[in-house]
Amino acid sequence: MHVILVDDGSSDGTADVAAQSASAVDAADRLTILSGKPLPRGWTGKLWAVSQGVEAARAFKADYYLLTDADIRHDRESIGRLLTLSQSRGLDLASYMVKLSVASFAERVTIPAFVYFFFQLYPPRWIEHLQSRTAGAAGGCMLIHRDALERAGGIEAIRNALIDDCALARAVKKAGGKVWLGLTDESHSIRSYGGFRGVGEMISRSAFHQLQHSTVLLFLTLAGLAITYLAPPLLLFTGRPLPMLLGGAAWALMTISYLPITRFYGRRALWALCLSLVAIFYAGCTVHSAVRYWTGTGGQWKGRAQDTRPMTDARH
Repeated sequence: MHVILVDDGSSDGTADVAAQSASAVDAADRLTILSGKPLPRGWTGKLWAVSQGVEAARAFKADYYLLTDADIRHDRESIGRLLTLSQSRGLDLASYMVKLSVASFAERVTIPAFVYFFFQLYPPRWIEHLQSRTAGAAGGCMLIHRDALERAGGIEAIRNALIDDCALARAVKKAGGKVWLGLTDESHSIRSYGGFRGVGEMISRSAFHQLQHSTVLLFLTLAGLAITYLAPPLLLFTGRPLPMLLGGAAWALMTISYLPITRFYGRRALWALCLSLVAIFYAGCTVHSAVRYWTGTGGQWKGRAQDTRPMTDARH
């Protein structure tokens, strides 16, 4: 494995630390550090960095490229397992949803629900099914075959995508490729979002973009969240037997469906009962994302404004 690190204006010495780490394990010859070039018009920052890395990787004539973030810690066997899975099942794009940080109280409350909601939007079985249009991936760890990337048009084909991992999965699947997404505890994100504000920024930066900037879809989403996650516990307070029975049954089923994710993150079963409250938080983040878009400020991420509303020219 040869590592190509694209230093996209890092301010925390990432390139120096990487070089020191490689030298410490006598692997300096397997690390290439690139200084990121100025961002061209029409590209997102991350995808421009990935494009430069892929271009440098072509010289090695490798069969597979691993696209990963600098804040993902891969266990010794995790990438080997993903490669074996890709080869044995003939996958063109295999991706791990890595175990996200739950260091803070806010993360312990909200992050398991993030994974839960993500897999509802992108069910793994639908993703793998060749006849299904659903395609998804998790950008922290994506192993893609070189030929599949070229058939999909390369990184340039998705150069302005905000939700770039799922955009890449759609491009690969549209080109006839086989896509797979799974959950792992062998690779971990060491990025901490801190409190509820940090988690909220992570959600709201792309939530309204996911809804295609549609006010109709926004209201339908909020209605769906209310009916699915808020109505069941509220029906218990109606005092009427049938609504209470139906609400209790729905709440129980909702909680049971959430339990595997809470267990994956080492949370007690009682945490699953908080899903309704967490859904309110996610609904608020979605509204916040829409307001940011409508006011032209966009989602804020790492000091950059993303998904900003195009401003009309007053002269027209």
